[in-house]
Amino acid sequence: MKTESITTPIQNAADQVAPLLHRATDEANAITQRGLHAVQDGALQLREKANRTEEATVRYIQQEPVKSVLLAAATGAVLMGVISLLSRPRNH
Repeated sequence: MKTESITTPIQNAADQVAPLLHRATDEANAITQRGLHAVQDGALQLREKANRTEEATVRYIQQEPVKSVLLAAATGAVLMGVISLLSRPRNH
């Protein structure tokens, strides 16, 4: 008799909590799926943009080879200058 008076309220509480846990689990899964789809969509858009940029770069190099080489050389020189400045030891 004493066991029933303890287990019945516990069982009632479990019966009430179980649907809430199932609903919370379902909502968490739905949120996870939406997040995954958003990441996949973002990755696809990034790949497409990279492809378009690559194609535009190739077209520019084909149309303006001399300017492309000069631009690349100037960019390299600037980057080397920045690296040189950043790698200098700092004496105070």
